[in-house]
Amino acid sequence: MEKTEFRPVGEDGPVGFFVLEETRVNGTSYLLVTESEDDQAEAYIMKDTSQDGEPEARYVFVEDDDELEAVAKIFAELLEDVDIEL
Repeated sequence: MEKTEFRPVGEDGPVGFFVLEETRVNGTSYLLVTESEDDQAEAYIMKDTSQDGEPEARYVFVEDDDELEAVAKIFAELLEDVDIEL
């Protein structure tokens, strides 16, 4: 798996993540990412906040508990062999 460099909104400088899965919910794109390929690595959910027509995606970490729980359930269904804990 290849590490992708992101510049998350509100973060200092670029951060490298492995993208485990991607999904779209109600017109919003979400990524399930991790900093390591280790089986016990922490995963994060990021969402694209860019507007239609913008040349680049703008990702932020999902912090709203309800949104995080809902999207985590979708990723858990997509990745049946992965245990996602909040």
